[in-house]
Amino acid sequence: MEKIQMTTPLVEMDGDEMTRILWKMIKEELLLPYIDLNTEYYDLGLVHRNETEDQVTVDAAEATKKYGVAVKCATITPNHARMDEYELKKMYKSPNGTIRAILDGTVFRAPIVVKGIEPCVRNWTKPITIARHAYGDIYKNTEFHVEKPGKAELVYTSEDGEEKRALIQEFHGPGVVMGMHNMEASIASFARSCFNYALDTRQDLWFGAKDTISKTYDAKFKEIFQRIYDEEFQDKFDAAGLTYFYSLIDDIVARVMKSEGGFIWACKNYDGDVMSDMVSSAFGSLAMMTSVLVSPNGYYEYEAAHGTVQRHYYRHLEGKETSTNSVATIFAWTGALRKRGELDGNEALAAFADKLEQAVVDTIEGGRMTKDLAVITSLKHPKVLSSRDFILAVRDTLEKLIEE
Repeated sequence: MEKIQMTTPLVEMDGDEMTRILWKMIKEELLLPYIDLNTEYYDLGLVHRNETEDQVTVDAAEATKKYGVAVKCATITPNHARMDEYELKKMYKSPNGTIRAILDGTVFRAPIVVKGIEPCVRNWTKPITIARHAYGDIYKNTEFHVEKPGKAELVYTSEDGEEKRALIQEFHGPGVVMGMHNMEASIASFARSCFNYALDTRQDLWFGAKDTISKTYDAKFKEIFQRIYDEEFQDKFDAAGLTYFYSLIDDIVARVMKSEGGFIWACKNYDGDVMSDMVSSAFGSLAMMTSVLVSPNGYYEYEAAHGTVQRHYYRHLEGKETSTNSVATIFAWTGALRKRGELDGNEALAAFADKLEQAVVDTIEGGRMTKDLAVITSLKHPKVLSSRDFILAVRDTLEKLIEE
């Protein structure tokens, strides 16, 4: 087939470890043979982030504002061990957190459902979409270690000099202290994104926080959601036959486990990070979940919802074969290509994204898959493929779909 042309670039953010290896394979085998790929490339691998003191992450986020659509590989958020391993200049923050703070918006994560991979939770018969707030909280915190006895306070000084002060803790010995924040405008954008997405996808919306303990911070989330729902969305939800409700997050978790699925679960930033991993694992694999950041300003950033697969990367460096699931990374590319096609009126590009996703699903349902899926599938005698062989199998299926 003649290569599909692109009129506007995608912002391409490369990443780390095994997902970086998969990224290259996906481009070489599944994209470049079919698309005249037009991307503005940013290397968000930890080595390059260290060289630029993380400026490259900021530049990538700003480029996303310029072009509207980005696709991102999984990246390392360094801890002390990583700081030593990579000889970092400092402990850089989560690149995802940096990007989300610049773009704002909401991260929507949903499982990739295929026949033969049944959820661990038997009553989940429909996908559960996690809507994760993409700004603030622990991902934009300030923290330090306390070495000796003393007093930690939370202090706010307004522009006109008014001061608020509250005691956090009287330290009688070493400890740690952290401050975090959020913005009412960002919470409101999060709420509207969730309500609109629920209407667009015809799904109920559940939201949970912990306002009984966090009587100001979490209570503000609850208050803003309820006000926006009452003033802007209740009539629309009623007309669509949809439901919105708030409850404490522990109650929401209990309800989720007993549900059949088929709804959107709105979570604060950290809650969404944790719960999306729980949902994706229960539906089959961390590598079987889509993730897209939707900004109220019309920016879209697609990524895999899992990490860099460190253990497999070390095996790869030893020259050993790996069987790493690349599905979520492939779907990050297809999501970005489809959105680029939709925004540019490029029907061929959007249609190719659909075909590539179908090729992935057909390959797995046909019994060819990576080890993580083979150990949980209900299909008889699945064929376990290596990282590269799975991508090649998807290409073989794709070729057949294109020829039809």
